[in-house]
Amino acid sequence: MTSANRLSDWLKTLAVYWQPGARSMLFLGFSAGLPLLLVFGTLSYWLREAGVERSTIGFLSWVALAYGFKWAWAPLVDRLRLPWLSAGLGRRRAWMLLAQLAIITGLCGLAFSDPLQGLHGFALLALFVAFSSATQDIAIDAYRIERAAVRLQGVMAANYMIGYRIAMIVSGGGALAIAQWASPTETGYYLNAWMFAYLAMAGLMLVGVVTVLLIEEPDVHPNSATLEQEAVVDRMIERQHWLPGVLRSFGEWFYGAVISPFADFIRRYRWHAVLILALIASYRISDVVLGVISNVFYVDLGFSKREVAIVANVLGVAMTLLGAVLGGMLVTRVGVMRILLVGGILAAATNLLFAWLAGVGHNLIMLALVIAADNLSAGLATAAFIAYLSSLTNVSYSATQYALFSSVMLLLPKFIGGFSGVIVDALGYVSFFLITATMGIPVLILILIAMRYLPPSRLPDRDPGAVS
Repeated sequence: MTSANRLSDWLKTLAVYWQPGARSMLFLGFSAGLPLLLVFGTLSYWLREAGVERSTIGFLSWVALAYGFKWAWAPLVDRLRLPWLSAGLGRRRAWMLLAQLAIITGLCGLAFSDPLQGLHGFALLALFVAFSSATQDIAIDAYRIERAAVRLQGVMAANYMIGYRIAMIVSGGGALAIAQWASPTETGYYLNAWMFAYLAMAGLMLVGVVTVLLIEEPDVHPNSATLEQEAVVDRMIERQHWLPGVLRSFGEWFYGAVISPFADFIRRYRWHAVLILALIASYRISDVVLGVISNVFYVDLGFSKREVAIVANVLGVAMTLLGAVLGGMLVTRVGVMRILLVGGILAAATNLLFAWLAGVGHNLIMLALVIAADNLSAGLATAAFIAYLSSLTNVSYSATQYALFSSVMLLLPKFIGGFSGVIVDALGYVSFFLITATMGIPVLILILIAMRYLPPSRLPDRDPGAVS
C-alpha cells in the first residue's frame, strides 16, 4: 500500500467522527458531563463561600454516590416504558429527555435556593440532580451501545469523552467565572451571583434536549437465544396457577428486567465471567490510585495553583481529548483488545514518569511532559476500555449490563486509592509511584488471557454496519 493510500485510509477513519451517529455523542457527552461538578466541586465552592462548615460540605459530597449505584435502577430504564414519551420518542430517547428535564428542574431549584436558609432542602435538590444525571448516563450509555457496531464503539466513546470534558470545564471554571462576573465586588458572598450561574448552567442543558429531539432512536432487535430464554421462564411462571395473576405478571417482568441481564452475562461467558469481571475491576487501578494523590503531590513539590491549573487542567485536558480521538481511531482500525492491551501498558508505564518527577523535584517542563504523557495514555486507554465494556453487553439489556460494568470498574481502584496517603507517608512518593506501576502488571496478564480465551464469537450479536 502506498503512502497516499495509507493517508487516505486514515482520513476516512477520521471522517467517521463527524458522521451523524458519532457526532451526536459530542452533544450527549456534553449533556452528561455538565451536571457532575454542579453537584460536586462547583457546589462545594458555593457552600464554602457561603460559610458552610467543611465537615458539612464533605457529607454533602456523598450525593455524588448516586453515580456509583445507578445499576440499581438501570433495569427500569431498560424495560419500563414512559407514558406518552416512549410512544413518541422510543425508550432510549424518552428516558434521556425525562432525565434532562429533571436536571434542568433541579438546577433551577438550586439556583432559587439559599443554602444558609434551608440546607436540608438544598441537599435534597442536589441529590435529585445527581440521581437524574445518573439516570441520563444510563440511557445515553445504552443509546451509544445500540447505535453503532462494536468496532466503532471507540469512535463513539471518544466523541462522548470530548463532549464530557468540555462540559466539565464549563460547569467548573465556567460556572465560577459567571458567578464572579455577576458579583458586584471581587470578594464576598452574593447569593444572586450563584443563582445567575446555576440558571445559566440549566440553560446549557438545552443542548442535550435539542440533541435528543433531533437524533434517531436506535433500531435494535434482541437475539433469538435471549428471547427464547425469557419465554421459557415466562411459561414456567405462568404455570404457577396458585399465584395471583398480578404476581405472575410482575414475576415475568421482574425476571426480564432485573434477573435476566445478570443471568444472561453468566450464561454467555460461564467461567470466563470471573475473568472479565476481574479485568473490569482492575483495568483502571494504576490511574485511579495515582489520581487520588496527584494534586497533593504537585503541592508537595512546590508547584503553584496557577502552574497546576495551566498544566494539569489546560494541557492535561487537551492531551486526554487527543488520546481519546487516537484511541477511537485505533480501535476502529486495529480492534478493541489490542488497543486495550496498549492502553494498559501505557497506563502503567506513565506512572514511572511520576516516580522520575518525584526524584527531580520542582521542574515545570518535566511536569508538563509527565502530565501530557499520562493524560494522552489515559484518553487512549479509556476510549478502548469503554469500547470493550460496550462489546460485552447484550443489546437486550444494554442499560443494565453497562451500568453494572461501569460501577464495578471503579469499586476496587477507589477503595485502594483511599490508602494512597498512608502509603506515601510510609514509603515516600517514589516507592508509591513504583507500586502503582506494578499494579498494572496483573491487568496486562488478564488482558492477554482474555485475548487467548475470549474469541469474538462469544460476543453478543451486533449489527456490523457503520455509524450513520
